[in-house]
Amino acid sequence: MPIVYICIGVALLLLLMIVFKLNAFISLVIVSLIVGIMEGMTPAAAMTSITNGLGGTLGSLALVIGFGGMLGKLMSDSGGAQRIATTLIKAFGKKRVQLAAVLTAFIVGIALFFETGVVVLIPLVFTIAAVAEVPILYIGMPVIAALITMHGFVPPHPGPTAVANIYHANLGKTLLFGIIIAIPAVIIGGPLYTKLFKKESLEVDIPKGLFNPKQFKEEEMPGFGISIFTALVPVILIAIQAFAEIFMPKSPILPAAQFIGNPGVALLIAVIIAIFTFGLNRGRKMPDVMKSVTDSVSAIGMILLIIGGGGAFKQVLVDSHVDKYIAHLMEGSTISPLILAWLIAAILRVVLGSATVAGLTAAGIAAPLIGATHVSPELMVLATGAGSMTFSHVNDAGFWIYKEFFNLSIGKTFKTWSVMVTIISLVGLAGVLIINMFLQ
Repeated sequence: MPIVYICIGVALLLLLMIVFKLNAFISLVIVSLIVGIMEGMTPAAAMTSITNGLGGTLGSLALVIGFGGMLGKLMSDSGGAQRIATTLIKAFGKKRVQLAAVLTAFIVGIALFFETGVVVLIPLVFTIAAVAEVPILYIGMPVIAALITMHGFVPPHPGPTAVANIYHANLGKTLLFGIIIAIPAVIIGGPLYTKLFKKESLEVDIPKGLFNPKQFKEEEMPGFGISIFTALVPVILIAIQAFAEIFMPKSPILPAAQFIGNPGVALLIAVIIAIFTFGLNRGRKMPDVMKSVTDSVSAIGMILLIIGGGGAFKQVLVDSHVDKYIAHLMEGSTISPLILAWLIAAILRVVLGSATVAGLTAAGIAAPLIGATHVSPELMVLATGAGSMTFSHVNDAGFWIYKEFFNLSIGKTFKTWSVMVTIISLVGLAGVLIINMFLQ
């Protein structure tokens, strides 16, 4: 019955939003409360879960999305985003501008968490699409594909790192295998998948306040070097933290690296630098620079609430112990441990919404199989990570981040985002199985 209640909840959410046109945040809170009660929680307990889920999600994302939005707006309003876009287009040519965007996201995605990468790169996506005169999702979908793939497969991202710890996997091997598998997953889930859509279906209306449509003259834009440096400050700082944690775990500089590598702190530092590089040093007055900051915050207010609502729905499902119900159903299976790890994580991902919770729960269930079957723990990490990315939908904060930043309908989000991450998940599983054949 727990699965039935979740299906009812998802159907009700779609009914409220699509048929009755109710605001997504209000719909998510109503459905979270109803599903919690159906799952056996008292109304008070369900409301506590909603509060905890909302606070937990926004607690980890508010600084990232807030500072990321400020950085993006400063970059956009100064012409920095246009400078980076025009330079990339000149280097790769308009025909290969999608490749340029994917390579940028792939590199950035190694260090940046998915949410951080989105808010840093979204202004570039809008600007590259405008300058290259291509639909926004033609650039946006491959960029998002690269970011979510790296987030799901590659340490030091929290999911694969935590799962690697459970499986006692070597982080270096996991990183190497993860990058090898991520390359075809990104290509197939991103650029190739976009080819199935008509040009007009890839065009979207940019949310107000997230992009400056002004075309800057050459002398009005900052240089490429300072523009790319400012944009990559959070990437550099987070990469320093990752390097220190992996290669210098006992070094006295580790606490400092962990501080500056915290996504919120890294983006705060980037915003402070951007106030100078994209503002004061360009001759703009402080009130004008702060207007860009204010505009960015007002543009993401509802986005934050909706993402928090998705987190509330997820928390209700976690607190009602649906994961234990799924784990009980999968006990005693004789399926290949790699496929089983992927399948458990995939089911939990669809049911719970949280990729991290799905991955950690699946790892806890499948961990004993490593000793019994001698399967590669590194491949088990990647199989679990691939499963935890499957078919993200309305109970996942990532679904709402993608939907709101690209200003999409629910239906279009399913067709692009949900199918895209499922393709990446299946390609990831195939890659794991192929590598496993060579390791036998």
